[in-house]
Amino acid sequence: MDGVGSLAVHAEEYRPGGEVLRGDSPDVAERYAEVFALLMAGLADVRVAPPLPNPRWARWDHADPGLWPSIAVLDERDQRAVPAHVVETAARVRARLRASGLPCVLGHADFEAQNLRWRGGEVWAVHDWDSLAWQPEAALAGAASGTFAGAGPPTLAPIESSAAFLAAYEEIRGRRFTAEEREIAWAASLWTAAHNARWEALHGDAPVCGDAVRAQAAERLRRGNA
Repeated sequence: MDGVGSLAVHAEEYRPGGEVLRGDSPDVAERYAEVFALLMAGLADVRVAPPLPNPRWARWDHADPGLWPSIAVLDERDQRAVPAHVVETAARVRARLRASGLPCVLGHADFEAQNLRWRGGEVWAVHDWDSLAWQPEAALAGAASGTFAGAGPPTLAPIESSAAFLAAYEEIRGRRFTAEEREIAWAASLWTAAHNARWEALHGDAPVCGDAVRAQAAERLRRGNA
């Protein structure tokens, strides 16, 4: 990876084939956490200008007016369609994340099953490297702990699977998160789901993430001290 003007340019090896590893159980979560930890370790040595702005679904750190980042395709729709519980969850999550002073690092911000391929039980390829973000490590890991199972329409993993993901991630990275980092990870695990729940509502889609946010927000917010 290198910088060219205002762009971060990267080259990838073409690795066709492989299968999607499906499932959202704790044991599957641990396998994805191992991959994410190895990616983050590799990215730690990459030196480029921060690839900002962050991807729209991860952009809780935006400087736009209002709660959500400015995205025309969403902003032009009737916002009254977005359920109140989604808006409240997003507001609490964003406030908690913005209150943190943790340093930012480079990380993969679209870590979903559909973007990985496996062969013989081992990871074969990780795609979608144009979705890099510049955020605290705990926020990136937390977001991945919520999105890793996405093999089709966006979803939110079960709470126990996110917990397994984060525990495995810390183990493989060889460093336990601080109490602050754990809170940030749990808060960040909700932001992408809230963004996707808003998208669903504004497009009249089935509330897959919307229902998951309704069911899981209270516990994830509690763990995130949000």
